[in-house]
Amino acid sequence: MSTPQTPHSKHRAPRTPTVAQLRAFTAVAEHRHFRDAAAAIGTSQPALSGAVAALEEALGAQLVERTTRRVIITPLGERVAEHARRVLSTLHALTEEVEAARRPFTGPLHLGVIPTVAPYLLPAVLRMVRDGYPDLELHVHEERTPSLLEGLTAGRLDVLLLALPAGGTAPTRDIPLFDEDFVLVTPPEHELAGRVDVPRDVLLDLDVLLLEEGHCLRDQTLDICREIGAEISGGSTRAAGLSTLVQLVAGGLGVTLLPATALEVEASRTDRLAAVRFATPAPGRRIGLATRPGSARSAEYDRFAASLREVLRELPVRIVE
Repeated sequence: MSTPQTPHSKHRAPRTPTVAQLRAFTAVAEHRHFRDAAAAIGTSQPALSGAVAALEEALGAQLVERTTRRVIITPLGERVAEHARRVLSTLHALTEEVEAARRPFTGPLHLGVIPTVAPYLLPAVLRMVRDGYPDLELHVHEERTPSLLEGLTAGRLDVLLLALPAGGTAPTRDIPLFDEDFVLVTPPEHELAGRVDVPRDVLLDLDVLLLEEGHCLRDQTLDICREIGAEISGGSTRAAGLSTLVQLVAGGLGVTLLPATALEVEASRTDRLAAVRFATPAPGRRIGLATRPGSARSAEYDRFAASLREVLRELPVRIVE
C-alpha cells in the first residue's frame, strides 16, 4: 500500500526525487504492472515497489493506486510521469554529450543539410563517415535554411551543412569548406548555350527562373541580379527543388543559375540543357558547416570539417583551407 499521508506530510515541502525513483516510477507508469516494470529496468519487484513508495513519500503525494488485479496511475501521477520522462531524457542527453567529448566521433550526430547541397555532397559525406568514423551514428535532416537554424538553436540538430554566412537571429560558429561558382543553364538552342567568359550583365535580358521562397539559393540569385540592376520577376513559375527547375529550363520556360556541384547530376537527367560559364570572378557561394558557439564538440567539428575538405576535392570547387 502507498504511504498514508498525515496532515504534516500534506503541507511539508517536497524533497527532490532520485534518478532511481524516477526510473522506477516511469517503468510502472509504462507497464502498469510491478513485475513487468521491474523486469524492464533490471531490478527486483520489492526494490521497485520500494522506490515508487519512496518517491511518493518524497513528493508527499499518491501517484499509484494498487489493487489486487492491476496498477492505476493517479491523475497527478500521470503528470509526474511526463515530467520524469523529460528529466530522464535530459540526463541521457547529458551523458551522451560527455561521452562524445571523451571519445570523439562516437554516438549520434544530427546533421542538417540544405536541399541545394544534399543530393550533390551527401554521397561523399556518407562515404567519409562510413570509412573514417564507423562508430558515429549519423542522422541526416534535409531542410531549408530557416528550419535548420531553428533546429540548431533548439538543440534538435548538432551541425549544419549550408551556404555561409549562415545568418539567422541566433549566432553560429561558421566553418568554411569550399567556394563554388554558379553556372547559367539554358536550353540547347539558346544563343548563349555553351559559351564561356560571359559577363554577369547578360542576366539583364534573360527570364531567370527561381526556387520557392525559403531557399538560400533563391536569395543568392536575386542578390546577383540586383548587383547588376536586373529586375527578376520570373513570372508566376516557381520550383520547389533544383531538379524541377532544370526541367522548366529544358522545357523552354527560361534560364536559371545552378551551383557547379549540381551541374553534372542535373544535366544527366535531360539532353535539353546547356551550360554557360561566367567570366572571372564568377558569381558563386561559399559552403561550410555551422555549429552552436561554445559547443563541447567544437574540436570534433573542426576535425570533421578537415576530413570533409579532403573528400570534396574531387568536386568542381575551391577548397577553403
